[in-house]
Amino acid sequence: MPVPPLTEERRKEMVKLLKKMAEDNKIAVRNVRRDGNEGFKAREKSKEITEDQSRKGQAEVQKLTDQFISQIDGLLAAKEKEILEV
Repeated sequence: MPVPPLTEERRKEMVKLLKKMAEDNKIAVRNVRRDGNEGFKAREKSKEITEDQSRKGQAEVQKLTDQFISQIDGLLAAKEKEILEV
């Protein structure tokens, strides 16, 4: 079955959808970061870990969050370029 080539309008719609999906995934990553940080704060409050350990843990969570957000941005840029290429 032959598939017709994409129109410019349809390509732009696909990119718009792609950006929404990327933003939803970024929000999911940030929610995981929030949950992780709350876990460190709760453990610190209950004296399971020290304040320094909590800060180090939160810094590591932030580092991982930044890493995954940049991966999402990179994948988005590559796919957007691929879709818009004629």
